[in-house]
Amino acid sequence: MPSGGNGVGNGGVNAGTSGTSPSFKPYRHLKTLEGHTAAISCVKFSNDGNLLASASLDKTMILWSATSYSLIHRYEGHSSGISDLAWSSDSHYTCSASDDCTLRIWDARAPPYECLKVLRGHTNFVFCVNFNPPSSLIVSGSFDETIRIWEVKTGRCVRVIKAHSMPVTSVHFNRDGSLIVSGSHDGSCKIWDAKEGTCLKTLIDDKSPAVSFAKFSPNGKFILVATLDSTLKLSNYATGKFIKVYTGHTNKVFCITSAFSVTNGKYIVSGSEDNCVYLWDLQHKTILQRLQGHTDAVISVSCHPVHNEIASSANHLDKTIRIWRQDDDA
Repeated sequence: MPSGGNGVGNGGVNAGTSGTSPSFKPYRHLKTLEGHTAAISCVKFSNDGNLLASASLDKTMILWSATSYSLIHRYEGHSSGISDLAWSSDSHYTCSASDDCTLRIWDARAPPYECLKVLRGHTNFVFCVNFNPPSSLIVSGSFDETIRIWEVKTGRCVRVIKAHSMPVTSVHFNRDGSLIVSGSHDGSCKIWDAKEGTCLKTLIDDKSPAVSFAKFSPNGKFILVATLDSTLKLSNYATGKFIKVYTGHTNKVFCITSAFSVTNGKYIVSGSEDNCVYLWDLQHKTILQRLQGHTDAVISVSCHPVHNEIASSANHLDKTIRIWRQDDDA
């Protein structure tokens, strides 16, 4: 297991860059987690910060302790690779989205960590998934070009939205659950009324580049959109205008996730195809740090909800999760 001493390499704070926070403390490599046998498509901290879940093309999902970073349980049941996972708001359940055209809801509370429901209805790979804030509904997006909304309690599909003309790459509820943002390979990013299934707004409607990821900011006022021209943009939902652009990373092939870090300052965090994790100052758009250590494209990142920690996961030549922790005040 690589030592934590050289996890950042020379990718420290951009010295002398105007507008960057002088109080920014760099992140250092804390731990490397090994357990998957193929690319790790998604890594996400639970909302209470006690657990970490990872999903892989090896058809399994792993539950890790987010304190000791030891392996708690390996979930098995999907017959094809898993592309995404989501946590319920109370951190009791996870939902996995798979190339076997199903989603599965799993118990994350205690052994035997059972599969509670299998959601069937999509006719192609299920690529993305999220719970609404009350965790009564699940939204999923698929290569079948639809968005489906599912009732968690019954596992019933309550709505099918013919959303895009190419695979759906991301779906995410806003903070009150009234809206869903979706992105697609068709180059569009759309906002949907979660109750009615109607399209309220189209943020982007370009044929190219593909929209590879989209999510609401924690306060629900902004939407972070990634496109396969190595660009991240922050949109003001109310006006529909893009107000910030973040560049410097490489993203032309994979649907790489990005995240908002709000535990100590406000950063945008993203994976990259140059095997690094990038941190930008949200306001000033400057690169604060480039985390080096992975040996393949970094596909997914997640920011701990309480502590100044980041989890990142990488493609098949790497197959690891790396945990990064911000330097203490000492």
